[in-house]
Amino acid sequence: MSRQLADASASAETTIETTLQAEKASLLKQPKAVWATALAAVFAFMGIGLVDPILPAIAKNLEASTSEVSLLFTSYFLVTAIAMLISGFVSSRIGGKKTLLIGLAIIVVFASLSGLSGSVEQLVGFRAGWGLGNALFVATALAVIVGVASGGTGTAIILYEAALGLGISLGPLLGALLGGWQWRAPFFGTAVLMAAAFIALLALLPKTPAPAKKSRLRDPLLALGHKGLRTTAASALFYNYGFFTILAFTPFILGMDAYGIGGVFFGWGVAVAVFSVFVAPVLQKRFGAVKVLTGTLAVLMLDLMGLGLAAGHSVTVVVVLVIVAGALLGINNTVYTELAMGVSDSPRPVASAGYNFVRWMGGALAPFAAAQLGEHFGPQVPFFAGAVAMVIAILVAFGGRSFLTSHEPHLV
Repeated sequence: MSRQLADASASAETTIETTLQAEKASLLKQPKAVWATALAAVFAFMGIGLVDPILPAIAKNLEASTSEVSLLFTSYFLVTAIAMLISGFVSSRIGGKKTLLIGLAIIVVFASLSGLSGSVEQLVGFRAGWGLGNALFVATALAVIVGVASGGTGTAIILYEAALGLGISLGPLLGALLGGWQWRAPFFGTAVLMAAAFIALLALLPKTPAPAKKSRLRDPLLALGHKGLRTTAASALFYNYGFFTILAFTPFILGMDAYGIGGVFFGWGVAVAVFSVFVAPVLQKRFGAVKVLTGTLAVLMLDLMGLGLAAGHSVTVVVVLVIVAGALLGINNTVYTELAMGVSDSPRPVASAGYNFVRWMGGALAPFAAAQLGEHFGPQVPFFAGAVAMVIAILVAFGGRSFLTSHEPHLV
């Protein structure tokens, strides 16, 4: 019996290794349209972390408080979340390519207007408009990459997460390089990059016809009626709360200039990218999505508690824990996305819209809540609140594990 178990184990490991090698090979053999869309996605995701290095400079130059500046994230993600509900409605009527181009054009306009802002209120409003373009682009980009990539859904999602990680890492770097010169410059830099992405997609992405079946506005909400998707989205909401507590509040406790903050979050973003692309798929295949998700959330909870204990005491420890958090976030980003895209019977664009509507609410709430907690109770409390959010995310995922594990075979 032990010999048979050993043979079965060796066979399983061989199968896993063969599958991984096949996926790595197919990952690089993609049509030009995939690379063009992925590159545009990198530029779009740069907008998330772009403002991180310049948050203190914005607060100083526009005479704004930490809470007021945190609204740059809140308005952006709140509009992004709500607009997710209309992204499928729009793309199912005009096609993916036109939706992507409209999203990029909106980002170009509002990124430029952000650079011209004369007050924090104007900047918050323009970031909200930016969020609309981001929603149209991000939700549609995932569906387009899944539709045209070679190697199946898993490969497409890895490419998408690679774009997300690369964009998140380069955003703070660009923000630091341009923001160290002038705080308005990163906004204009983003507008130029998105205009370049617009031209690239216009030239390289073939026309994507509208689906035969048009999506209704209520479809993403109806998709959340599926217990598996609802569990994934609810857990991701609390996970994103911790994610954006780190991203939006940490710059205020580092005590660094734009270059220093940019360097820290560049390292954080590189960790997100590397672990989402190279580590998450291996862990999922060996342990299953649910075990990886809950285990990584537990470690992220400890990381957030460590950040809370180190805040105001040791900048070095904070920097190390931020970069470690990037690795954990990279793993979870991939796992959550794959669950959302495969756990329900809804079309992928519809499931993605419903899932993103819920999870981006966590991104909208966290920056403002963290700033308020930090201002009133001290810099440690926002991170402890993030740790509590991780506990809730674990409980939600564990409570709905039967709806998630039943779909794991075709997810991984």
